[in-house]
Amino acid sequence: MEYIDDFFGYPIPQFVQNLILAAAAILFGLLLKFILRKTFYFLARIWPNFLINSVIRRMNKPVAFFLPLFFLNIALAFMVMKPYLAKQIDRLLEIALTVNFAILLIATIKVLEDYFYHKYDLNKEDNLKERKIRTQLQFVRKFIISLIILLTASIILLSFESMRKIGSGLLAGVGIGGIIIGFAAQKSLGNLLAGFQIAFTQPIRIDDVLVVEGEWGRVEEITLTYVVLNIWDQRRLILPITYFIEKPFQNWTRVSSELLGTVFLYFDYTVPIPKLREQLTMLLSTHPLWDKRVNVVQVTDNKDTTVEVRFLMSARNSSQAFDLRCFVREEMIAFVRENYPDALPKTRLDYKAHP
Repeated sequence: MEYIDDFFGYPIPQFVQNLILAAAAILFGLLLKFILRKTFYFLARIWPNFLINSVIRRMNKPVAFFLPLFFLNIALAFMVMKPYLAKQIDRLLEIALTVNFAILLIATIKVLEDYFYHKYDLNKEDNLKERKIRTQLQFVRKFIISLIILLTASIILLSFESMRKIGSGLLAGVGIGGIIIGFAAQKSLGNLLAGFQIAFTQPIRIDDVLVVEGEWGRVEEITLTYVVLNIWDQRRLILPITYFIEKPFQNWTRVSSELLGTVFLYFDYTVPIPKLREQLTMLLSTHPLWDKRVNVVQVTDNKDTTVEVRFLMSARNSSQAFDLRCFVREEMIAFVRENYPDALPKTRLDYKAHP
């Protein structure tokens, strides 16, 4: 065992010296992390800002591991040990730093995502621009994170000589292998390309209101391979992302969140249409969900025993339009029942007595 005479004339084993250097590097990294953490907490107290809180929440754990590993890697150059052992430790530290650096990059992306989510808030009536940006941002974020993970795994594998040999051996058959993989992953590649198309042409966006497969709901999530639709009764409809490229569907918020609502009621031919118009105007003018754009009453059809009356109204979004339609339907039925009961649908029977 080798010794170094630098501790008050007493010999110190190199192993102990290496441990001291490693411990000092780790402690210095932890100390620096502690100082950074306290600094950000102090800034958050004197200058409340969502971005500082996001940095603290997202970066706290990755930085706690990265700084000690970084300084430990620097201290490794000052340690004296056998070349084989030094090589193995250096490789382990490189792998750990690579993984931790990838986690730091992902955390940075999430901080940027928090910033854009704060800047483009969905909690507003006309949120078309916000939904556009969030849809693109969500897809780009998932794609970049997937790319970081793949690159990190590739760098780690290439750090082993055996993996490099395997990789060089596979290069000879990369042409045939690429064709086979292309056929095998045809569906996955189609989904990926469909995801790109949806993210940038945007037939659907986050929080769009859709009618798909006879179901009404909002777009809750768009992934690389599928779309999650939050149905009105809290069920979730999961559809492959290619569905929205290949099949027709209704998008009620494609251009604007504003929407027209219709109510169809059936009355007897004696119903007074002008009175219905007056009542609808009175109901809408006192209701907070009406946006004052459309207020129409029309007889749209007639049957043998009834006439079809359409009540047309407008609202700021689909949810408010649905609630407004329910309100108008209830009130108009009550109005006719109380004031013009003879105008409710009835079946006539003409009876004549024979002499």
